[in-house]
Amino acid sequence: MPGSILKAGARKLIFENVPKLLYISLVYVVFNTIISWLSYRLPGIVSLDDIYSRLLDGEPPGLHIIYTGFKPFGALLALLIFLLRPVLNIGFISYCLRITRAQSAGFKNLLIGFLFFFKVIRLFLLMTVFILFWSIFLIIPGIVASYRYRLSYYILLDDPGKSALQCIYESKLIMHGAKLDLLIIDISFLGWYVLDMAILMLNPFPFALPIVSIWLSPYAGLTRAAFYENRIENAAA
Repeated sequence: MPGSILKAGARKLIFENVPKLLYISLVYVVFNTIISWLSYRLPGIVSLDDIYSRLLDGEPPGLHIIYTGFKPFGALLALLIFLLRPVLNIGFISYCLRITRAQSAGFKNLLIGFLFFFKVIRLFLLMTVFILFWSIFLIIPGIVASYRYRLSYYILLDDPGKSALQCIYESKLIMHGAKLDLLIIDISFLGWYVLDMAILMLNPFPFALPIVSIWLSPYAGLTRAAFYENRIENAAA
């Protein structure tokens, strides 16, 4: 099914489910923004901004810039906070999938990833390792691998009893011959992401909310959920 049709269906669902959908999207965006903000600002974490500031102050470049600012507890805490992202993401995917299927959905769906927290983390880590492995051979194989495994979270949501490897394998099968289609859909949202980034860069405050994402997250999320529905229908045919 063409991406334009999937996107039109997503827009229709958004307008049918406002304002509740936008409230849930706002909560999702706020938590994601807090996670990102904390991940780079906890004590003991050296961000690129810190390194850049030290270099501007005349400090000679070297690994000591990282070592002097690194603290194991802060790094561990940042890692734990960072691992909340896939758990929160699968919650929003669950919400979008249920809306696409005309099923009841609400704020509780954002927390569904905590019901099988460790399986979500295993799936996230395995996907990351596989994508990094293929990226060793050049950037293109890494991108192809990322699209090969993109439906793994949806498969886990449909059957939480499946292992992380099963979800990855089934995503690989379902995405066969459809990776370019999803890439084109993602590219079609690029302008929205650029607008969101531009607004953030113009913001003078240290903490800024990506306002465009409140609309973009359900728009892209519902479109990708519809893409998944279309793929499993084709696989079953």
